[in-house]
Amino acid sequence: MDEVFKALADHSRRQLLDSLNARNGQTLRELCSGLDMARQSVSKHLAVLEAANLVTAVRRGREKLHYLNAEPINAIADRWISHYDRERVRALADLKQALEASPVNSAFVYTTYINTTPEKLWQGLTDPAFTRRYWGVEFEADWKPGSTMTWVERGTKTSHPDQVVLESDPYRRLSYTWHTFTPDWAKTAGVSEEALAELAAEQRSKVTFEIEPAGAMTKLTVVHDGFERESTLREMIQHGWPALLSSLKTLLETGEPLPDPDHQDS
Repeated sequence: MDEVFKALADHSRRQLLDSLNARNGQTLRELCSGLDMARQSVSKHLAVLEAANLVTAVRRGREKLHYLNAEPINAIADRWISHYDRERVRALADLKQALEASPVNSAFVYTTYINTTPEKLWQGLTDPAFTRRYWGVEFEADWKPGSTMTWVERGTKTSHPDQVVLESDPYRRLSYTWHTFTPDWAKTAGVSEEALAELAAEQRSKVTFEIEPAGAMTKLTVVHDGFERESTLREMIQHGWPALLSSLKTLLETGEPLPDPDHQDS
């Protein structure tokens, strides 16, 4: 927490966060061109923001893209909000809102650190005995690249030839396409006919989980991308993923998930 407050105390670093809030997923060159700062200064400030987990860097080929990460603000806002005067509370709330906001067609990127092993985290992402507890979803899959997946949620099965595993490197990286939106799924999930029509008209997105050892912890970065502009799904998962990942973290660290897994949007 000290690292977060230290990172936020600097005006230049807040400028970088503002720049990413306006357009998420920028390279170092793009960030430098939009700010009156030398490349070396921007690199140093980004390193502080990354160390505080306020910014997540994701490699895409030869490029390194930088994204806002709302996890640390989500983690401290409720716990510490009563310890600060009204102005500090307002500033923290505004920052939390800014970090959770994203351009309508950008990838959703979220990084958290979990007190577990990569092996246990992989199990938490793939084993139905775990996923049903914090997600309310079970996957019928052999987790081999190219294999189809069946999603079982609230007693409803969703299958489609394009619902597939894209990458599967145990304990390091997992990627798959998102599920198909069917009338049966919408009915059990409480999604309106209008929203279902919007979701069904969108191109299929994908989610990627990157797992890295981090000392006694394990770093998990979730990248959900492939959205169209003005995506209805992008808006839905914006709030669903943080709650879902908090419940996964709690389950792996305490043995019990957060209450009510059925509140997820996905």
